Amino acid sequence: MTRRKRMAVARFWFEGNAFGPEPATQEKFDAYEWQAGPEVLNAMRGTATELGAVASFADARPDWEVVVLRCASALPAGPVAPDVFARFTADIEAGLRVGTWDAVYLSLHGAAITADNDTPELDVARLVRSMLPKVPLGASFDLHANMPPDWADVLDIASAYRTHPHVDMHETAERVIAGLVRCAEHGLRTRLALHNHGVILPSMNMRTIAGPMHELEQAARAATADPVLDVSVFGGFPYSDTAATGASVFVVSDAARDPDGRQADAAAREVSQRIHELAPQFRVRLPSPDEALATALAVTQAGLIAVTDSADNPLSGGGGDTTGLLRALLAADPQGPTVFASIASPQSAGAAHRAGVGAELRLTLGARHGDRFGAGVPVHATVEHLTDGHFRNIGPMQTGVARFCGPSAVLRLVAKPSIRIIVTERVAAADDPAFYALHGVELAELRLLCVKAKNHFRAAFAEVCTRIIDCDAPGPACLDLSLLPFRHPHIAADYPLTD
Repeated sequence: MTRRKRMAVARFWFEGNAFGPEPATQEKFDAYEWQAGPEVLNAMRGTATELGAVASFADARPDWEVVVLRCASALPAGPVAPDVFARFTADIEAGLRVGTWDAVYLSLHGAAITADNDTPELDVARLVRSMLPKVPLGASFDLHANMPPDWADVLDIASAYRTHPHVDMHETAERVIAGLVRCAEHGLRTRLALHNHGVILPSMNMRTIAGPMHELEQAARAATADPVLDVSVFGGFPYSDTAATGASVFVVSDAARDPDGRQADAAAREVSQRIHELAPQFRVRLPSPDEALATALAVTQAGLIAVTDSADNPLSGGGGDTTGLLRALLAADPQGPTVFASIASPQSAGAAHRAGVGAELRLTLGARHGDRFGAGVPVHATVEHLTDGHFRNIGPMQTGVARFCGPSAVLRLVAKPSIRIIVTERVAAADDPAFYALHGVELAELRLLCVKAKNHFRAAFAEVCTRIIDCDAPGPACLDLSLLPFRHPHIAADYPLTD
């Protein structure tokens, strides 16, 4: 009987913000993802994720045994605690020592940092390569990865998300898994080239539906021609503050027709040139919260208007704690139905749950990590709605994935009853319609939604909103990089922006 081939799967998906107010502790991973074993595929089957693609492969290819080792992810935050990463790598090493392997697939982000390591994911890949030097090794990455050139010396197969918002996680994993199968079953050997010139691209203008990132993706697709198998463009994530921070291009070619890797290198150089040419188009300006709200309130067209605060976006490592947009909202005093989403405050959420629906509370919202990005805002509010914090994504990004924001509350301001504020125990990304349904918010009845969010918000809301207005306020992911104390001077070299 022919032995079933075996594929090991592991995942470390985390985007680190060096200025994030909360470190990524074991508690944060436990709340988001810390799992292993066959039950992982059962839980993720049918979801629009990398592990959803793994489950699909396992179902379609019973001739392969898929073994899920440690899978860990957390909402973007400050650096990962070293003990968490040590526990993760120990689990991977122990798992790989059991049995014989024909392929290893890593679901990674590419912008993870720990308190003492700027390239922890590269260390994971090096660990796998040292243990299994001849076994095909592939990895998928987020479009915002910061990629040192060393990756080209470690992997056999690589691919990154091609959409922002990231609605193609499943498809990206499928490409990597298909490449690994070609290596294991048909003897494919590859050459890789990675170019990173340290060009800093603000992610605010990195959506792929149009604009400069769309043009870069088109250039990557045009450069993907035999023997080049895959061209991935990375916009980078400035807030990780590492030596490798910046845009990059990663190319995989077929070694049978590109034995010296020259064509892989040529494709990487070609797309890298486009990065240099298009870099100025990424550098946009955003209005202040006051300016954004004035614009929003002047809109006469019917429908929902959203104002997004990208500087405290939870999916960029924000702590759901800054008050620039909230303070401006209270000053603007909109008369139409308005929701602010959201403030992360265990104390305030707990007080609301203890008081119960209908109770009046006086609270100070925000700045629980200090007032560097603005002082707390005192409010007098009525508890309108309470939840247990559990919901499941229904939008196009990470469809079907279970989420938990902790016990949460909807507060209606006594003096400004048109304004409701969502308060959560945990930092939460308010970028899926299910988050609002959980809190009893009917989006069709809202006029104004102020939300701590960035580009991913548009995946589910671009067609829901009449207008989306982005603003820049003080915060750990602010657009003006000169306001943050980077260790690596090349990151903020072009900031503040000048005319």
